[in-house]
Amino acid sequence: MIQVGAAVIDITPPNGLAMAGFAARTGVAVGYHDDLTVRALVVDDTAVVTVDVIGIDADLSARARARIALRDQAITITATHTHGGPVSMLGRLSAEADPAFILKIEDAVVQAVDRAITNQKPARLLGGIGVEPGFASNRRRMDGPVDAGIPVLRFESVEGSTIAILVSYACHPVVLGADNLNWTGDYPHFVREELEITFPGAIAIFATGCAGDVNTGHSATASLTPLATPERSFARAKEIGFGIAKSVLEARLTDVSGNVGHSEAFGDICFEQREHEAPKILAKSWRMAAKDISSIEVIWANWAEKHMGRDLSPRRARVTALKWGGAGIVALPGEIFAETALEIRESLAQKDPLFILAYADDNPGYIPPEADYLRGGYEIDEAHRFYGLGATVAPRTAEHLAEAGCKSAEMARVLAAQTRSTKIYLTQGGKS
Repeated sequence: MIQVGAAVIDITPPNGLAMAGFAARTGVAVGYHDDLTVRALVVDDTAVVTVDVIGIDADLSARARARIALRDQAITITATHTHGGPVSMLGRLSAEADPAFILKIEDAVVQAVDRAITNQKPARLLGGIGVEPGFASNRRRMDGPVDAGIPVLRFESVEGSTIAILVSYACHPVVLGADNLNWTGDYPHFVREELEITFPGAIAIFATGCAGDVNTGHSATASLTPLATPERSFARAKEIGFGIAKSVLEARLTDVSGNVGHSEAFGDICFEQREHEAPKILAKSWRMAAKDISSIEVIWANWAEKHMGRDLSPRRARVTALKWGGAGIVALPGEIFAETALEIRESLAQKDPLFILAYADDNPGYIPPEADYLRGGYEIDEAHRFYGLGATVAPRTAEHLAEAGCKSAEMARVLAAQTRSTKIYLTQGGKS
């Protein structure tokens, strides 16, 4: 049997910090609706960690992994991408991050994995795929793709109790809009809450899928207003969270226990300058267009003056894969679109649960598939300014990362098979 442990660390910050995710939101947090957490799941000598923030950067991930008593290559750290948390990346998202909170995240990741290792016990692995609940829609085009369905893994102890349950859904956690000033994990909070009520003593872990162009039904520009709208409320987030949990609980699970493997691969994130005028000219025109200091044009002007055209050297990007028995996990950095996830699924052709996660080990911004560049829009033409990048991520970057993900998944499968061969050899009396 595999050895499984899980743990949760509360990282809810005090009120008064800047919140991340909406250019239209200028106020600081005034309260909290639910706790922000770091959740770790350790399976044999591998770990998946989720953090209730909009993103972590590669430096934080590397520092945390270096402090954990597992192999660096066997650890994946993802953000749930809630827009109801504090600024969590230095120099990104047009807002100042609190260095003390960044350190708090790092420490919590290390502590959560350490506790999960300590909590490990023998378990079997049950897996399946929940029916698509119908909440996710492509926000860029009506006929656009969605990575539908909900992969589910439940870890059951020898006694029959549930140790942990891992689920994923490819939909932006942005039910709450820019008017919300309370800390919240958004709809993933309600998914976890319902599952933990159903399985007392278990730890529910939600990992966000490839949702760069997918949310619950509003356009990206709808988030540029601070005005409240009825469809973006805690009541709606609860409805969506409970609906996803219902699909999880109704999923048919089978035993997918087996050996564990892990791998990592690397690709480059390259950039392409799509703005054609000089930074000074653009900054001047945007400042003239701004209606007040909270206008989006002010952010664009600041970007032109401070970031445009700078730091455009390729950035090394980490892609990881885990093989847990019959189940697989592929994790990519940044805001990955649904089309990329579907291409990975087609390439790997895996029938058992396959988690394809975004926002893993770094979040430099949107990484669209090549075909989307002709369509333009916020994610292509503007979002890099909000993220503080010198230019748009270049075409073909998503495809290169997908290739790295498939390569890593194949290597994890091979290593898991080798582990199985070694165990058989030792059982038959061989020597290692």
